[in-house]
Amino acid sequence: MPARKSRGVSGLLCLMVLVHAADIQDRDGAKLVLAKMRGRFPRLRLIGADGGYAGKLVEWVKSACTWVLEIVRRCDDVHSFQVFPHRWIVERTFGWLGRYRRLSKDYEGLLRK
Repeated sequence: MPARKSRGVSGLLCLMVLVHAADIQDRDGAKLVLAKMRGRFPRLRLIGADGGYAGKLVEWVKSACTWVLEIVRRCDDVHSFQVFPHRWIVERTFGWLGRYRRLSKDYEGLLRK
């Protein structure tokens, strides 16, 4: 069975979830989900992401979607657990989704394109 990756954008509510093949890089997968979000959330101005989304994606989001993509970086001198600003919102959303039996396992035998 081909591997899959889920990509989500969440705020106080889950805004968008997209499932795609696992061989797509994080930045490319982010473009897919953000392109689908374009025009659906007129009040959205700021998106936070971890360091894996840094680089050309920041400029693409600004020019293609007119949003600001803020990269939340960890502090290199801290060697213990540290809560990142607003990161708990995303983790909580995926935790809620994982609590449902249907979403906790992959029950399909094959994917259709």
